[in-house]
Amino acid sequence: MIVRHITVDCADPYALGTFWSSVTGWPVSDEDQPGDPEVLVMSPTPAAPGLLFIRVPEGKVVKNRIHLDWMPTERTRDEEVDRIIGLGAQLYEDHRRADGLGWVTLLDPEGNEFCVERSTAERGLPQPSTS
Repeated sequence: MIVRHITVDCADPYALGTFWSSVTGWPVSDEDQPGDPEVLVMSPTPAAPGLLFIRVPEGKVVKNRIHLDWMPTERTRDEEVDRIIGLGAQLYEDHRRADGLGWVTLLDPEGNEFCVERSTAERGLPQPSTS
C-alpha cells in the first residue's frame, strides 16, 4: 500500500494550496486554478505523498486530529519558522528549549496546526541529495 495524498479539508483550496506550495517548494498541479474545488501540491519525490486540498462547506472548529511535522533541510528550524510566518502562518505554540531541542507549532492560513522541528544539520544528519 502507498500513501498517495495527504488530504486537507479547507475553504479555499487554491489559496491554501499556493501557501503550502510556497512552504514546501513543491509545485501546484498545472491542472489546478483559482476557484477549483480541489488543488494538488505535488511532491517532487515519487515515494512521498502530495498534499491535496479539498473545499468543504464547514470551517475548522477544533484541533486537528492529525498534523504534519516538517524537518528543514536547507535552513535551521528558527530560520524556517521565520520564513513560514512571513508567508502567512501564525505562531501557535513554542516548544523550543534553551538547549536547542524542541519544536514550534504553527497555524496555516486556515488554522491547521503543523510543527517545524530542528533541521537535518541541527540533528547532525547528512543533507539529502538534490540530484
